[in-house]
Amino acid sequence: MDDTLPNAAPGKPLSPEARRALEEAEARRLAAAPAEAPPEQGGPKGPEPTRYGDWERKGIVSDF
Repeated sequence: MDDTLPNAAPGKPLSPEARRALEEAEARRLAAAPAEAPPEQGGPKGPEPTRYGDWERKGIVSDF
C-alpha cells in the first residue's frame, strides 16, 4: 500500500474507508479547475495596499 496520501497523518494506520475518502478528496481537488477572479475595476494601481496587514496609500501607512 502507498502511504504517501496527501493530508494523511504520518505513521498512523488508515482504515480502508479513510484511505478511500482521502483518495476521493485528492481526486476532486485535482479535477477542480482553479477559480479565476474577474479583474478588479477601479482598484488601486500597483501592489495590493493591504499586503502587510496595513493600509498603505501614497506612502502613508495606517493600521486597521
